Amino acid sequence: MGHRFDPTILREYDIRGVVGRDLGPEDAHALGRCFATVVRRAGGRKVAVGYDGRLSSPMLETALVEGLTASGADVLRVGLGPTPMLYYAEASAEDVDGAIQITGSHNPVDHNGFKMVLGGRPFFGPDIVRLGEMAAKGDWDRGDIEMGEGGVESRDVLDAYVSRIAQGLAGLGTQALSDLRMGWDAGNGAAGPAVERLTGILPGEHHLLFTQVDGTFPNHHPDPTEDANLAHLKALVAERKLDFGVAFDGDGDRIGVVDGLGRVIWGDQLLGIFAEDLLARMPGATVIGDVKASGALFDTIARHGGQPLMWKSGHSHMKAKMHETGAPLAGETSAHVFFADDFYGFDDALYAAVRLIAASARLGRSVTQLRGAMPEMLNTPELRFQVSESRKFAAVEEVRERLVAAGAEFVDIDGVRVTTPQGWWLLRASNTQDVLVARAESATAEGLAALIAQIDEQLAASGLRRGPQAGH
Repeated sequence: MGHRFDPTILREYDIRGVVGRDLGPEDAHALGRCFATVVRRAGGRKVAVGYDGRLSSPMLETALVEGLTASGADVLRVGLGPTPMLYYAEASAEDVDGAIQITGSHNPVDHNGFKMVLGGRPFFGPDIVRLGEMAAKGDWDRGDIEMGEGGVESRDVLDAYVSRIAQGLAGLGTQALSDLRMGWDAGNGAAGPAVERLTGILPGEHHLLFTQVDGTFPNHHPDPTEDANLAHLKALVAERKLDFGVAFDGDGDRIGVVDGLGRVIWGDQLLGIFAEDLLARMPGATVIGDVKASGALFDTIARHGGQPLMWKSGHSHMKAKMHETGAPLAGETSAHVFFADDFYGFDDALYAAVRLIAASARLGRSVTQLRGAMPEMLNTPELRFQVSESRKFAAVEEVRERLVAAGAEFVDIDGVRVTTPQGWWLLRASNTQDVLVARAESATAEGLAALIAQIDEQLAASGLRRGPQAGH
C-alpha cells in the first residue's frame, strides 16, 4: 500500500507543513521509505539524519528512521543540531550517501519539514515531485531478503563540526583577534549548543543570547531577516559596546548581522563584504547573487575584479549553480551564504559568522567601517501579496511579454527584473506559496516611488493589485 502526501507540503526546496494538520509521523515514515529507495537504487546505502529543536522534531525523526530502515537503508543519527551540522556529517563522511534534516527553519512553531541532500547535491524540485509519485504508488523497496532491514548507528559530530567551523580563521593567529568583542543570538534555535562550543574556542570576548534550545521560541521568533527579531541583539551590542553581533534562524543556515552602531547588514550587503575579501585572494572568481539582490552588490563584485552572476532565488538553486559554474562564493538576500573556496559549498550561518571575523581582519577594517562604506540605496522589503496558484506564473509571463513589446531592459531568469534610469524593480512568483513577490531599489525616494508605480501599472494591466502583505 502506498501513501498520499498532502500536495501542499511538497514544496520546491523541501517538504514542509503544519504538524497535526497536513504533516505527521505517517508522512515522515513514507518519506523514509521513498528516500531510502532512491538512495538504494542509486547504488547507495547509508542516510544521515538530524533534527532541529522543534517540539515535533523527535517524533518525526523516529518515524523517518523507521521508514528508512524498513526500505533497507542504514541510518546514521547525528541528533539535535543545526541543518549545516547535518550537511557536514554528509559531506565529511565517506560512507554516507544522502541526508535528511527535520526542521521547520524560521517558520511558526507548529510547522516542521524535511531538507534533503543526495550524493552531495541538493534534492529539490522534480526530485520532490518524484517522491510524491513514488509514495502514491507504494513504489518503495523492502529490506534485503538476506540482510533484512537497515541498521542504525548514532554518532556525535558536534565537536568535529565546531572544530571545522573554527578553521575559517586559519592563518590569522589568535593574537590578531584577541581584542574582538562580539554578540551572538541563537534565538533558542538548534544552533545554540554549537554557538556555545564555538565561542568557547574562538579568541576574543563573546556575549551569548538564548542558546538554550526551546521549540516554543520564548524570546523572539528565529528569523534574522526581520528587523524586529534583532532587537535583543542590537540592545546587547549597544549596552556592551561590542564590535558587532550575529543572529541565526531556527536551523542555523541563515545569518543576521548588526554592526557596532546597531545597523543591520542585510544578506546582499554581507555578500559584498565576503566578495571583497575572497577576490583579494582569488582574483577574477565568479560570485553569484540572487535576483533580489541590490545592484550595489553586483557593482561591488565587478569593482573588486570578480565576475558577478545573477541567479534564481532559493538555496537549492544557488547550490546547484555553484556546482555547475565552480563559483567559490554565492549568497542570497535572504542571508543564505555559500562558501566553496575553503568549505563545502553549503549554507552555514556559523561558518559565515567566522568568515566575517576573518574578512574584517584580512581587510583591516572593522565590521562597522565596512558597513559604513556601503552606498546608501533605498529599497523596499520584499512586497509579498497573495495571488492564486493558477494565476501567479501566468501574470508574470504577461508582464514579461509587455516588457518585450516595450523594448524594456530586463532579465527573466526568475520572474522579471527591470532596469530603468531610476533603478530596478522585480516581480516574481514564489515557488513555495500562492504569492507574488515584488521589490524595488533606487538612489532616491522619488525614484523608488516611480519604480513602485511601474510595478503597480504592470499588475493593473494584468487585472491585479498589491493587496495585504502575505507571510512567509
